[in-house]
Amino acid sequence: MAAKTKTTTKKKEPKHPDRDEFDLEEIANTLTKTMQEDKTKVFTIYKWEEPLTGAVTKMDANTKLIHIKDKYMNIHKVHFLDILKISDIDY
Repeated sequence: MAAKTKTTTKKKEPKHPDRDEFDLEEIANTLTKTMQEDKTKVFTIYKWEEPLTGAVTKMDANTKLIHIKDKYMNIHKVHFLDILKISDIDY
C-alpha cells in the first residue's frame, strides 16, 4: 500500500480586490461622468505601481474593460474591478 503524500495548497492571490456594492457604484458613476465631460483624471489601479493619468474614451459593458487614453495617446484597457480610486489631477 502506497503512502499518501500531503499536498500543500498555496493560497491564490485574488484576481481583483474585494469591495462592497456602494464603492463599485460610486466608481461607475465617476467613470460615466468623467467620460461624458471628457476630463483627465488620475486612476489608482490594483497591482500597478504607478497611477495612470488619462481620460476615459470607452466603457465596454461586455468585457468590463475601461479604455483610458493617456497623455501620449496610448490606450490602456483596465478591468473595471481593478480601478481602486479616481481622483483629480494635482498641478
